[in-house]
Amino acid sequence: MDAQIVVSILISVCVASTPLLLAATGELVVERSGVLNLGVEGMMIIGAVAGFSVAQITGNPYIGALVAIGAGAVFSLLFAFLTLSLVTNQVATGLALTILGLGLSGMIGEGFVGQPGIKMTPIDIPILSDLPLVGKLLFGQDAIFYTSLILVGLVSWFLFRTRAGLMLRSVGDNAKSAHALGIPVIRIRYMAVMFGGACSGLAGAHLSLVYVPQWVEGMTAGRGWIALALVVFASWRPARLLVGAYLFGAVTIAQFHAQALGISIPAQFLTSLPYLATIIVLVIIARNRRMTMINTPASLGQPFVPDR
Repeated sequence: MDAQIVVSILISVCVASTPLLLAATGELVVERSGVLNLGVEGMMIIGAVAGFSVAQITGNPYIGALVAIGAGAVFSLLFAFLTLSLVTNQVATGLALTILGLGLSGMIGEGFVGQPGIKMTPIDIPILSDLPLVGKLLFGQDAIFYTSLILVGLVSWFLFRTRAGLMLRSVGDNAKSAHALGIPVIRIRYMAVMFGGACSGLAGAHLSLVYVPQWVEGMTAGRGWIALALVVFASWRPARLLVGAYLFGAVTIAQFHAQALGISIPAQFLTSLPYLATIIVLVIIARNRRMTMINTPASLGQPFVPDR
């Protein structure tokens, strides 16, 4: 296979993996605080429509991306208020958030269907981006791609190298003990949920501004659920998300390149590959209870009321 074709495939994998990595990184922080937010899909689609619509109105995809971050964070506040202040069931509320996001995005984006999008152009780094083979792969990607990589490093540093990260992890492991030590459990969980929403919003913006620069209703196509599975796959460790996200991204993009290379595999099977891979990974992890429990936040999904 020609080297240029290999580089082209790898670039496609990077583009497909970025929204998964962003959404999973945000959800990892949320779950580390002891909150289970199943509304990642809903926050992603809200970010996608917000980013696309604002980019169309302003003519600037970077402003669209910033608005998508804010839209995801604000949308996540609804989940935070219901589950943390009103102590509703986290699973049911997360599912409701996804359904609401899908419906609301369809209504907001109705007027933008079929409009050509404004694509966020890759950052061209002089000299480096002209290097043979690795130039375009490492130094010619879009700004959101580099943001996702930096974010993983920052989250890993924050969780395991800072006092604030230790407080967040203690809240996720034992909220009652953390509260007894004077740690503001609810405030930390609110901030974690908003961070997860911001990451999901940016992931959605990447879909509508880079991956497929247009608005299509339901364009997240289950990526929010894959991001949730990635957190478990990575056993709640940020560095492992890189491997998982790019693995799933490669599976996602395989369907397009297989067809382009003339490989005779049914299109329906290729389309189902990312979701089939998700199920297989979850089944494998579930069979190894030690692997599942070793880094799982002990208070994950458990409600906390300070005055009880």
